[in-house]
Amino acid sequence: MRAIAVVGVVAGVLVVAFGGIAFSALRYEQARADHILPGVAIAGMDVGGMTRGEAVAAVRGGSAVHLSATMTITAGEKTWTVTPEQLGQRAAIGGAVDQALDLNRSMGVFSRFWHRFRGTSVQRDIPLNYGGAGGVPGFVSELDKAISREAVDAHLTTDGSELVVVKPKDGRALNVKAAATILRSALAHHRGSVDLPVKAVKPKIDADRLGATVVVRVDQNLLYLYDGFDVVRTFHVATAKPPWTTPAGDWIVERKAENPTWYNPSPDGWASSAPLVVPGGPDNPMGSRALYITAPGLIRIHGTSPGERPSIGHYESHGCIRMLNEDVEQLYPLVPVGTHVLVIGYRPY
Repeated sequence: MRAIAVVGVVAGVLVVAFGGIAFSALRYEQARADHILPGVAIAGMDVGGMTRGEAVAAVRGGSAVHLSATMTITAGEKTWTVTPEQLGQRAAIGGAVDQALDLNRSMGVFSRFWHRFRGTSVQRDIPLNYGGAGGVPGFVSELDKAISREAVDAHLTTDGSELVVVKPKDGRALNVKAAATILRSALAHHRGSVDLPVKAVKPKIDADRLGATVVVRVDQNLLYLYDGFDVVRTFHVATAKPPWTTPAGDWIVERKAENPTWYNPSPDGWASSAPLVVPGGPDNPMGSRALYITAPGLIRIHGTSPGERPSIGHYESHGCIRMLNEDVEQLYPLVPVGTHVLVIGYRPY
């Protein structure tokens, strides 16, 4: 009976002891329930023993290294540097820290207590995920503006006093859709350099397809017909006498007429003695053909009546460009509507 009593006492003591240990372990765990277990890392950064706030701050500091790392972007002949953060990438810090804290609930109280009390590592490294690329569309749009260049069509133009020959030149353009896809992939795979596709843009008009351009040299009273960059016809003309002008500039042939009707442009001024309307015919002031151009002042390239033939080669018109009828009839079929008419130079003082 004595032995049984001793055993009972010992058993009771052990129960009380283990109960005290369990209670102490529980209290110990409760006091540290918001701390990550020892030996837990996030993307190689040790967060063991930290609270959620401490772990978020630590991981944010570590992720900043990646988010501020420079990415070299090459497109055409130009290079830019940009960071993942500027392209809108962000680290999923909160989710990773929550996973670290979830390890607490995956283990029993005594197991957690043992790891904490002994400082035994649970040997877990939780990956830190990066996502987002909200800055990519805006960045690609800026690249497109910096890189893209319109192709230059072959054409003739004027600076007011001289003819300017503009040769065709290739343009270039960024493949915007492909560039955005490549950048998003580079962010996802943490690449440090990227080459973006740039395509050549060919001009629509080269010298062989330029076609006709009319060039009127007021200082010479000559009209040149160009085919591409080559002169194929030259004609004497009459241009404005003082105080009128034949306006310099780049104009367009907007319509054409055979045996045009002449409408008096100044019935109360210099043409007050002329009829209001003269139908097409040999006495028409515009002769047998007229090319109406967009220059201000009702300017035409036209033929002339027989009485005005001696004016050709001189400054005798009220602004229009006069030609001999036989010359304007040669010119007429060679100049379609839409042709550029360059009026260059000025009447000598």
